[in-house]
Amino acid sequence: MNPIEKMKDFLREVIIDGLEAAKNRDMIKFESLPCFAIEVPREKEHGDFACNVAMLMAREARMAPRKIAEILVRIIADTQKMNHINRIEVAGPGFINFFLSNDWLYEVPVLVCNMGEKYGYNEKRNLRVQVEFVSANPTGDLHMGNARGGAIGDTLANILQRAGYDVEREFYINDAGNQIELFADSLEARYLQLTGHDVPFPENGYAGKDVINTVKNIVLKYDKDLLRLPAEERREIMVEYALKEKLNYIKNTLENFGIVYDVWFSEKSLHDSGKVDQVISFLREKGYIYEKEGAWWFKSTLLGDEKDEVVIRANGMPTYFAADIAYHKDKFDRGFDWVINVWGADHHGHVARMKGAVQALGYNPEKLDILLMQLVRLYRGGEAVRMSKRTGTTVTLDELIEEVGKDAARFFFAMRSPDSHLDFDLELAKRQSMENPVYYVQYAHARICSIFRQAAAAGIGMPPVNEIDPGLLKEEEELGLLRKVADFPEEICIAARTLAPHRIARYVLELAALFHSFYNHCRVLHKNGGLQDARLLLVEIVRITIKNALDVLGVAAPEQM
Repeated sequence: MNPIEKMKDFLREVIIDGLEAAKNRDMIKFESLPCFAIEVPREKEHGDFACNVAMLMAREARMAPRKIAEILVRIIADTQKMNHINRIEVAGPGFINFFLSNDWLYEVPVLVCNMGEKYGYNEKRNLRVQVEFVSANPTGDLHMGNARGGAIGDTLANILQRAGYDVEREFYINDAGNQIELFADSLEARYLQLTGHDVPFPENGYAGKDVINTVKNIVLKYDKDLLRLPAEERREIMVEYALKEKLNYIKNTLENFGIVYDVWFSEKSLHDSGKVDQVISFLREKGYIYEKEGAWWFKSTLLGDEKDEVVIRANGMPTYFAADIAYHKDKFDRGFDWVINVWGADHHGHVARMKGAVQALGYNPEKLDILLMQLVRLYRGGEAVRMSKRTGTTVTLDELIEEVGKDAARFFFAMRSPDSHLDFDLELAKRQSMENPVYYVQYAHARICSIFRQAAAAGIGMPPVNEIDPGLLKEEEELGLLRKVADFPEEICIAARTLAPHRIARYVLELAALFHSFYNHCRVLHKNGGLQDARLLLVEIVRITIKNALDVLGVAAPEQM
């Protein structure tokens, strides 16, 4: 149940009835009604809701938009009972602004209490959505880019679920191609070195300590037995062992970060099953593949890209892009109505050609959305942090969780729009003060729990919701909280539609700020029993909403701080 959408539906009926009445009185001429919008204005002085119908009707009605709006407002005032509506104003070129009475807000507490942890969920849409995110190469530790992608992708999946979609989370395992060949070279060199052979390490090999540790585990298991095997067989054994170890590490680390995937999809399976070859053959038959300089190219430029892209190298090996085309064909073949990828900003050049490939395959490219996220910069005490104290390389997700905790990490990553650079202040994330955004929100939840503990200690209980009169809530701070709570399901819908997980972090920060202001201005445990009950009900629905919003972000809602 969405209170904002319910009110929009009510106002839509009022507007349509008013226009039909105006038409019957021959005051506004039109054949059909346009698809008009009812929105929540950014500025409070523009009312609770605003409508653009007059501007959209001007051409057909052959009348100035403002004149249409003035007639419509007058008709509504004459013919409607004006339930929930205090007044209507015409603004600017013809916007119609609705100023509502408070009675519609007084319906919100019963709704929130009845829905409980489901408040914020919207009606089912019967549409399947796949969100693919992180998909880190299984050749090293998870870094800050993976961490941000994890928080954004998982939060977005939570939002889409609450917006009514059937959501599946997927991790694409890059276990084929050049990076795996290079990984095998690195493992081979480290194994030979650790078993007493003086061999050089590959120039572009994976030189991290995590690879050395993996090979040490291989030595513990196999000792020098692998030396007796042909090099290719030895490499296959080591790669299989290392990939299994790395994937277990990735799964465990991401689960510690609050992320559980529905599907782990292997790139290698696309090659083994022949799906890469099949998709190249399909595109060749459709005229999208041509040969040049011994390689096979995809005609990306026909579909909006700046240049064509190699799919089969001159040596006969498919490129990563070829596998990616086959992968996306597999996604749509699995029946997803909407496919969303969360990628790093360094993949921006890949977006147009991927959408072009989807179109060439015969699917609607509008059903593929690619969310690009910018880099993360870590700071401690104003100084940039680039290296891990433990490994001497980049700071890992494990180390971040260990230092600041899952809650702070996820909130900070979700707090900024994915397309903006993120400066992550480690000291701020650990600070137990109101300057820390996640502490600020969690403290609001804990403070409400404290109010109920105080009430219980004083023998005060909240009556059943239907016995409480929310109409006693008339202070500005009280009404502000009611309206903000009412906004939550709509915020979920907007965040889903615009792929903007940061909206929920911003929303819960604003809700917490309104609660802290209310707490400083209004006593909850009051000598007036009726008002006390109403305020207990108010803070309870705020608590429910804060907890539900934090659940979306993958952040805990503690009862004590």
